[in-house]
Amino acid sequence: MSAALHVVAPGPAAAPSLSQRVHQLQAEARLLAREHIDLLEAKLRQMQHIADEIAQGGEAYPPGVRDIARRLSEDGAAKAQTLEAIMARR
Repeated sequence: MSAALHVVAPGPAAAPSLSQRVHQLQAEARLLAREHIDLLEAKLRQMQHIADEIAQGGEAYPPGVRDIARRLSEDGAAKAQTLEAIMARR
């Protein structure tokens, strides 16, 4: 005679408390905020690269455009470095 098999259903999982849920959601929000900040930093660096190219593009670009691009490049690089430094402290 073969042994009978029994299916054992797991007991009800303990639902997280409200404060555990709040902590979990806060941690998730911080993670998403970090991803968003990383994206901003990457886009600033991309903008800085493009602005550098235009600033150094010579006579193909009007002088006013080259000047704005040069200033954007400097400012974008500085802002990206500031974001990086702020996030490194966390």
